[in-house]
Amino acid sequence: MKNDDAVFKALSDPTRRLILDELTERNGLTLYELTVRLITKHALSISRQAIAKHLAVLDEAGLVKSERKGKYRVLMFTGEPLKDLLKRWLE
Repeated sequence: MKNDDAVFKALSDPTRRLILDELTERNGLTLYELTVRLITKHALSISRQAIAKHLAVLDEAGLVKSERKGKYRVLMFTGEPLKDLLKRWLE
């Protein structure tokens, strides 16, 4: 149940939901690429540091993971926590 709370906390913020939208549309973004997409597509005035804080919450919930590819860290959406939550309720 603790992870459920982390998932709901992560989803409660509209900026974090936009981040997930961007990662589901184009998985494997760097922090810079994600920042550019959020600023240009959604007219957000947000810094990379603020996005990094949102990513930490999403990571804690298990909704985002990152891996190093060369000198960059690439961000990816992981839907397993949502699937687990919905499966428990819908089946």
